[in-house]
Amino acid sequence: MKKLLILLIITGIEILGCGSNLPVPADRDATPETITLFQSVWELQQKGMMYGHQDDLMYGRTWWYEKGRSDTKDFTGDYPAVAGFELGHLELGDERSIDSVNFAQIAEQVVVHYSRGGIITISWHLKNPLTIQMPDAEARRQGGTAWDVSSTEVVASILPGGKNHETFNAWLERLADFFSTLKDENGTPVPFIFRPYHEHSGSFFWWGTTICTDEEYATLWRYTVEFLRDKRGLHNILYAYNTDRVTSLEQYLRGYPGDDIIDMLSLDMYDRGEQFNAELDSALKFVTEEAIARRKLTALSETGARRGMTDWWSTVLLPIVTKYPVGYVLTWRHTYRRSFPGTPTQPFPDDFMNFYNSPRTLFLKEIQEVDVYGRTDR
Repeated sequence: MKKLLILLIITGIEILGCGSNLPVPADRDATPETITLFQSVWELQQKGMMYGHQDDLMYGRTWWYEKGRSDTKDFTGDYPAVAGFELGHLELGDERSIDSVNFAQIAEQVVVHYSRGGIITISWHLKNPLTIQMPDAEARRQGGTAWDVSSTEVVASILPGGKNHETFNAWLERLADFFSTLKDENGTPVPFIFRPYHEHSGSFFWWGTTICTDEEYATLWRYTVEFLRDKRGLHNILYAYNTDRVTSLEQYLRGYPGDDIIDMLSLDMYDRGEQFNAELDSALKFVTEEAIARRKLTALSETGARRGMTDWWSTVLLPIVTKYPVGYVLTWRHTYRRSFPGTPTQPFPDDFMNFYNSPRTLFLKEIQEVDVYGRTDR
């Protein structure tokens, strides 16, 4: 069944790619590979759902950075279609991320996954640029971190005219410097999906909906994109707007920075209980409808299973998400722990294989056949 689905996808992309009116990225100077990635995901999400996993190539439940290894591959024999990476602490000039992952190794695996034909998404839990300067920052719980919501002045302080604007510019320069290194062996910039300032509808990050105004949030987004795209000339980035759980389109679009800079409408929602099914179903319906109307991509960019459910993958996640044109669903990282009593004996529950074997789910092998970047050297 999966082979039949992929044949239909490939045929559909080839037919629609010939003179069709496919949507394009917001960046009108996007690289050819970035344009093809955007259009490939647009087509794929009409026919199947890609699986993504955060930090899948960097570590697993019981191992740490073994080249070529992946919890997903260990369990299924295949890599995820989408690999997630995190850049928190890059802004400080540190060598390792907020999750203790070496940035040079992240850059290496971004290129490796691209070379395999996989898709890359990047998040950024950047420090709080205002409170990190306070003398008691380290003494306070979450002091100076992305989760420090003790001040409502943070976003205003880093926008043009704010007292921390130059600090923020320096952080963006470091981010752009890192992005500029993401090139393949031919020097081609690697396209990727960037999802900063995520889960804006919540109030647990310093860019959250009650920690800054909607106007400040939109301005922060626009300033960031214009800095990376226009000042630093990076045209290999697709930008993903993102919220936490929401109950209406009006709530979802609070602070939306504009179609001229956003490529993807994404949503994060974890299963916290019985209400999850109805909440996810409702949210995906209005988010995907809005995305199609705006000609944007969609993703369930973070989710996770309910504790104690042995069949969550096949009976909850799969039937809900596949009702809608969702480009990918990404589950969060497997926290690394040295083996001790209680450590799971396998990286995924048995039911994950039912999810993997569904004709509606796409892993790396399936999208390799599509060639989402349209490269001529493959």
